[in-house]
Amino acid sequence: QVQLVESGGGLVQAGGSLRLSCAASERTVYHNAMGWFRQFPGKERDFVAGIDYVGASSNYGDSVKGRFTISRDNAKNTVYLQMNSLKPEDTAVYYCAVGRFAYAAATALDYAYWGQGTQVTVSS
Repeated sequence: QVQLVESGGGLVQAGGSLRLSCAASERTVYHNAMGWFRQFPGKERDFVAGIDYVGASSNYGDSVKGRFTISRDNAKNTVYLQMNSLKPEDTAVYYCAVGRFAYAAATALDYAYWGQGTQVTVSS
């Protein structure tokens, strides 16, 4: 079973930046897309960003396009989410996940393994 450990969350002022990291326990994630989702209280998890197995292709949720960037370093079994121009409405718990397939999908059902989540809070 793949284990994922997220880090980098915290409190930041609006307009600021954070970089989330997610380290996977196994090298088998080389063959899988990876993604980031976020969850607001009482809501389902929303797709934030996904990246294919080699890092050549990525896609984003509409609300974060142009502000967030997903990347991966397969040598380190790690995926990153660079978040710029943060807004209070970005406040949520952020989860990374390993996809079931090589290419990134935007639905939670297409991801097999999940991290424990990291809180991001953006103050106004």
